[in-house]
Amino acid sequence: MSTARSALLADWDRCRWVRNECVAKAKAVHAHNKAHPESTLTCGPAQLDKMLTEARERTPWLREGSSVPQQQIIRDFGKSRARAQKDIKGRLPLKQRAGMPGWKKKREAAPTLNYSRRGFRLKGGRLHLAGGIVATVVWSRDLPAVPSSVRVYRDSLGHWYASFVVPADVRPLPRTGRVIGVDWGVKETETTTSDAHDLPHAQHGRKGQQKLSRYDRMMARREPAKGQAASKGYCEARKLRAKACKKVARQRQDTGRKWAKHVVTDHDAIAVEDFHPKFLAKSSMARKAADAAIGATKKALIEMGRKHGRDIRLVHPAHTTMDCASCGARTKHALPLSERTYTCTACGVVSPRDKNSARVMLVRAGLDPAGVEGVRPPGALLQEAA
Repeated sequence: MSTARSALLADWDRCRWVRNECVAKAKAVHAHNKAHPESTLTCGPAQLDKMLTEARERTPWLREGSSVPQQQIIRDFGKSRARAQKDIKGRLPLKQRAGMPGWKKKREAAPTLNYSRRGFRLKGGRLHLAGGIVATVVWSRDLPAVPSSVRVYRDSLGHWYASFVVPADVRPLPRTGRVIGVDWGVKETETTTSDAHDLPHAQHGRKGQQKLSRYDRMMARREPAKGQAASKGYCEARKLRAKACKKVARQRQDTGRKWAKHVVTDHDAIAVEDFHPKFLAKSSMARKAADAAIGATKKALIEMGRKHGRDIRLVHPAHTTMDCASCGARTKHALPLSERTYTCTACGVVSPRDKNSARVMLVRAGLDPAGVEGVRPPGALLQEAA
């Protein structure tokens, strides 16, 4: 594996050089067109492919590597640049725009190599990549179909992974005749219309904070002066901290997937609040919100529902804490987070705030449950979300 690792890193150096040349060419074309408005000079994948061919002819070092990942990184650069230009032409707000592709620095960018179908093959449980690279793979599960491409990348701990692209297969589960509404929160990660499917805050980050604080102190004591190389002790402390963070991330992911599988197995239709927790990163609840891993759990629920053929309906989160699930009346003022009980002034219904929001998800999604547990009448059709 050490030979394959060295070959992959050498190929990544070549791909990173190609990527940086693409960035330089794009900046030069932009500056030229800005200085000469009548110019029609472009910088598309076709021009960049031609530059790559010329560079490989005159550069032996570049020619030693396979052309497959080098061409693929040009394709990825072109897609990223086209997406950014589309957002600029569409005059999207700066916060919503995709950024222009930038430089790949050797000490910051993680190695990532993409191979199309003609650039790899599987033989005898081993992965053969273009350029004579052979890697032994530890399979997490069998491939359901012939892969069309593979991405080989390295994480922050130095572990290498291969991610294959295969057609998604739907595995339908038996029908249950039940529906459920899901509301995201911080006190509890998920509150649903069924008490048995609520997901309490696991607090994996809080439990691992002691180790993280210890490694932070180790790094602070051994931090190198500006301009000096990091010591062996500093690198070891940094690796230990990255390992602890990786463990917490795996725990959050595992908790979210297990909960999602439980919900998807027991319900035919799921009304999910389309909540984006990014804004919480700038609030006083940033640490707890990050520890709750709302985004990762929501992604796991949607992916699990699609995998098993369930009806997943995303509901806009506006005013979901202000509406009454029973009569549809809306409060005249936003409820503070400290107020955990919802009281409707129109019909007089009193219920926990998050439970009321979960029921609002069902109403807005067009699902009409017969009771608190979300059981639909036999034969009732699932309507389209409003």
